[in-house]
Amino acid sequence: MRETPIDGPELRPLRERVEAEAYVASVCFKHGPPRLVGVELEWTVHHVEDPARTLSADALRQALGDHAPPTLNPDSPHTSLPGGSPLTAEPGGQVEISAQPEESLTDLHATVTADTHYLAGLLATRGLTMGESAIDPYRTPTRVLETPRYLAMEKAFEPLGSHGVTMMCNTAGFQVCVDAGEREDLAVRWRAAHALGPPLSALFANSPQMLGKRTGWVSNRLHTVLGTDPVRTYPSETPDDPATSWARRVLDTPLLCVRRDGGCWDAPPGVTFADWVAGAADLGRQATIADLDYHITTLFPPVRAQGYLEIRYIDAQPGDGWLAPAALVVALLSEADKVVDICAPVANDWLTAARAGLGDPALARAAAALAEIGIAALDVTGLTPELARRVAGDIEHRLHDGRNQG
Repeated sequence: MRETPIDGPELRPLRERVEAEAYVASVCFKHGPPRLVGVELEWTVHHVEDPARTLSADALRQALGDHAPPTLNPDSPHTSLPGGSPLTAEPGGQVEISAQPEESLTDLHATVTADTHYLAGLLATRGLTMGESAIDPYRTPTRVLETPRYLAMEKAFEPLGSHGVTMMCNTAGFQVCVDAGEREDLAVRWRAAHALGPPLSALFANSPQMLGKRTGWVSNRLHTVLGTDPVRTYPSETPDDPATSWARRVLDTPLLCVRRDGGCWDAPPGVTFADWVAGAADLGRQATIADLDYHITTLFPPVRAQGYLEIRYIDAQPGDGWLAPAALVVALLSEADKVVDICAPVANDWLTAARAGLGDPALARAAAALAEIGIAALDVTGLTPELARRVAGDIEHRLHDGRNQG
């Protein structure tokens, strides 16, 4: 996550809650036909000769060179990767690429493949490699980046237990970004995006090991995220008016950090963004549109609205294994009504999905039904026939093997 300066363009002060809610509802749910899909991929980074060895900021900075983000090197030109993907770094030294959205998953796959290979080459020059699990399977969480945002986050999460620092420093997620859709389809797409969470999390679980041992959870990453700070990580409600509901949630979520010119961004405990707007907390200045935009980035629910739907619940996958869950999400959202019905019995089984995966019979049944519908609808993804066959084979393989996860 890049550190946005407080002298950004949106400095208009917010003085009424209703104004802030209207802004969130308008910018977070943009209407239109679902055309584009983007992905964000994260990886933990390890020393090739000893994956359990602690990673230093200096080693990562040298490996990334001119592509290093400002959070790692304030003087870096932050050059995008050859395919156009900007590169960012997470608190524990995880690297992330955010591919520019495309209308075709075939085009997106080509860009991401090229940029991933290029990034792997950069890391290899310093004896580093990208992990293949969605959580660091070897190391205790250690923060590598020293930024005001991450210092404030760690301080805010610390009283809640160990999940927060683990999420920050040891997890690697995979995010699919899709258009919110036409106004009349918005509610059902929002509902379907959430309902898909438990079965797809189970199907693509890829983080069974921590500190060298299997823990009994197939997705330690999802377990960690959900346990970090429930007020900002739990699934959102799925009412008929998701824009209004999401806006209320954003305003009622406590501040995680407050951007200041100095080095300390700590937020007073329990103060919500609505409190700031109302003047109920003395933070030295009035909240602005830019502050509200930034506050939204400090919510980490399974699905986050940011002008598009950012689906965040799927574990990072090894290699180009991300293509199967991305294609399945796009295909299934084209059948949103069917998806909601199929997922209804397991739509709230988030922790069961993280613990048992497809070892849970109800989740296994839902995943199998979704796979059948999704594979039949792959033509909406823009995949070539060859890539569609690869995706279908990957999904079927995961269904077959998933019952033995753990």
